[in-house]
Amino acid sequence: MAEDPDGERLRALEERIAKVKGAVEGPAKRHQDSQYSQANLAWRMVVELVAGLGIGFGIGYGLDVLFGTLPIFMVLFIFAGLAAGVKTMLRSAKEVQERKAAEAAAEGDD
Repeated sequence: MAEDPDGERLRALEERIAKVKGAVEGPAKRHQDSQYSQANLAWRMVVELVAGLGIGFGIGYGLDVLFGTLPIFMVLFIFAGLAAGVKTMLRSAKEVQERKAAEAAAEGDD
């Protein structure tokens, strides 16, 4: 006996629905995960900069107290801490850029 034409249409419809659901649910990484990753990176960079400034301030202030000088060491070490913090931030940004380029290259190969 021949198969019911409505049954064939129903199976075809179910296949189309499954394809559409697969396309919608396809990305493995959710939107919230990528935003969390970006926020995490931003906070990491802020902490690196502030840590550099704080360490520079602490070393400079300590040397000024130890030697009894004007705040010359504090100013010098704050600038050194700022430079170290910026250098660390740039290194972090370069790591992220290289990781994104590697991901884009991996997606291009697929």
